[in-house]
Amino acid sequence: MTIEKLDSFVPTNDYVFKRIFGRVGNEIITKGLLNAILDTKVKEINLAQNTILNEEDVRNEKVGILDIKATLNNEITCDIEMQMMNQDNLEERLLFYWSKMYIGNIHKGQDYDVLKKCIGILIANFKLTNLKTITKGHTEWKLREKNFSQIVLTEVCEIHIIELPKLRELAKRGNLLQEEKELERWTKFLLSPEELEVLDMENDEAIKKAKEEFDSLKQDGKEQYLAELRMKHILDTNNMKKTGYRIGKEEGMKEGIREGIKEGIKKGIEEGQKEAKRGVAKRLLKKGIAIEVIVDITELTKEEIEQLRD
Repeated sequence: MTIEKLDSFVPTNDYVFKRIFGRVGNEIITKGLLNAILDTKVKEINLAQNTILNEEDVRNEKVGILDIKATLNNEITCDIEMQMMNQDNLEERLLFYWSKMYIGNIHKGQDYDVLKKCIGILIANFKLTNLKTITKGHTEWKLREKNFSQIVLTEVCEIHIIELPKLRELAKRGNLLQEEKELERWTKFLLSPEELEVLDMENDEAIKKAKEEFDSLKQDGKEQYLAELRMKHILDTNNMKKTGYRIGKEEGMKEGIREGIKEGIKKGIEEGQKEAKRGVAKRLLKKGIAIEVIVDITELTKEEIEQLRD
């Protein structure tokens, strides 16, 4: 799959998602999404902790995890993450980041009563294998007793998983639970914003503003470029894993499985990074960007870039 065949500027691109929901000034949008997910009514929201990646960050591959941090009602810490592709140990990683958020509430010398409730939200543009037998697209997880599931050990831990494809399928079949119906418009916006109807936006001010913000960002050439770069990074990283596994398997047949996989992954990463830089350089050439600038961005040589011309 190449970036040219895939629309990069979509709300499920985690860069675009953060630009819409993580920006100070867009609190009404983020509040609307959270009120469709949480039982707790969000009256106040603070997005000041978020930093928006700039072009230099993306060039240097400082993309990391584009999660959104929010403080709700002056007392609840919340982290929202959009995931485009399934990754290894996703559930474990989700719990790990929740624990970091929880521990971050307390400092040396403070009592445990200062610890705040923390909510982790994963919005996935895929179905999770571990949840395939659950016939709902929005699941809520807490610490419960094994044989008395109605008893929650503590309310400070809360994790939500939103499976967008599953929600869309359930909506088409008319099988959404009552508690999930508020998410129907947001699912439509995240997966296909162009399909939003006038009635959807007339009945939901947050959805209306989200669509306006999305349309405005989509007209910005720089935002389009950064969204493409982010999508390419994700696709290339995924491809590197596959390439590394393949090369590692081949090497393992000669030198032993363990060492072969290690060496294969290393070679695959190097190969994938080089190919990713060539792909970016090709797109910049098509946009008429000066070769000197492309050299600075991609770290390819002038000769390597010249060879990429059509």
